[in-house]
Amino acid sequence: MENSGNFSEVLLQSLDTKAQWYDSEELPKLLENYRLLYTCVKNLFEFLIKKALITPDPYKLDKKISDIKAPDGSQFVETEKSVVMGQRFSDYESTLDFLCNYYKFSVNHLTLGNIKKLVDLNNAFMWSSFTQNCAKANTRVLATLISTGRHSSDALTSSMISDSLTKASNAMNEINSILRDFTEFQKENYKGQVRRNIIASSSFDKEKAYSSPAEEMNQIKKNFASGMAKQPFYNELIAEIVQEDQGEDKEKKQQEVLAKLNVTKKSEKGEEKKIDTKEILMETVRLLGGIPLHIEQITNKIRDNHDILESEHNSIKDKFVKALRRAFGLPDKTAVYQVVITDQRTGAQRTEKIDYNAFMTDLSVKQRRYGACSNKKTQGYAKLNSLPEDKILSFLSAQITECQRAIVHLNALNDYFKNTATPLNKSRIKGFKIDVDALKNTIVKINQMRAEYVSYIEEEEQMRKLGIK
Repeated sequence: MENSGNFSEVLLQSLDTKAQWYDSEELPKLLENYRLLYTCVKNLFEFLIKKALITPDPYKLDKKISDIKAPDGSQFVETEKSVVMGQRFSDYESTLDFLCNYYKFSVNHLTLGNIKKLVDLNNAFMWSSFTQNCAKANTRVLATLISTGRHSSDALTSSMISDSLTKASNAMNEINSILRDFTEFQKENYKGQVRRNIIASSSFDKEKAYSSPAEEMNQIKKNFASGMAKQPFYNELIAEIVQEDQGEDKEKKQQEVLAKLNVTKKSEKGEEKKIDTKEILMETVRLLGGIPLHIEQITNKIRDNHDILESEHNSIKDKFVKALRRAFGLPDKTAVYQVVITDQRTGAQRTEKIDYNAFMTDLSVKQRRYGACSNKKTQGYAKLNSLPEDKILSFLSAQITECQRAIVHLNALNDYFKNTATPLNKSRIKGFKIDVDALKNTIVKINQMRAEYVSYIEEEEQMRKLGIK
């Protein structure tokens, strides 16, 4: 069995090389695709909530997720679809959130058992065959609900939903492709661990094991618990090890295994692919298209809260003053809110006045402007795309700054409405802190991509100065 020893040595080296490649190249790519999927799902989830097509899970914030678990996929009564789908899609969105922000994407953590959990999650909603005729209940009902919501939406919103569905499908295709190859690698990695921890150990009787295939299987079983700790015993994979060591065509099987583990490196010769930095920048600009939906949800609640506060100023004196203003042709006095702004770094507080009409007009302008940014066919997008990169970057930076300032004012307004309403009306006030946080998360993502672009440009400039291509 001299050849078997050489094979094991080469195999383990190849496994280590491939593992490093997955940790540095493929698994980060897998995470990025899950993040793209999460963004699309979050947009769809908020769209369905806004259209009142699903009932939000009241226990969503109380659920603590510590592992990947696919939502229930069983059939349910048609009349309960709003509640059931609200809970299932909420669980799916929350699990993707956990996956993108807390889950560890590494070769050591993504075992065959954990891959199975990811596959189950991926199959919860079939984004690549997202139709109202899908055999899976969750996908079929969700497709029907989204179709219903789109019929009553404007062209911009409908375009955003189509874009989210397309990107979700593309992301899932890429995820499944990476996981298929990674699953094959982890099978070989598992077999490599058996060779490293059991067959190479002093307690493994090699002479007895290599006397026959059955004896090798028995020796592996005998030492499995001590060598592989709590890992499951995969009989088919252990049988493959035996065939690679003692099968009639073992040399062929060994070569096939080693071929699987080759890492194809990009050739350093030839023409290098030019990175389109402008497209990176415009992709960041298109992310602004996710803001209008958040603004619409927030402004609707602000208007309702404004009307509630205005209804409190309906005394005889208030009516008399309004009548006088109308008699002299004066416009109604606009509402001005004196809000408290808290500096998040120092905790210092200051007061600012917010003109209700001017503030709402500004939000409306932002909603239209950012809506145009997401659609390549609009005149505004084409005009922006025609500008030099430094001008586009300036525009993007200005919008991020404006939105960050708006978020500060929105949080202050949220507190103002809660604190100013009379005790009789406090329960009628609609809080929008969650909506503002969702808007903030979008801005954070845009700012991160802008920073990555700037970092790349600066690095490229430094390399150019050093004479490095």
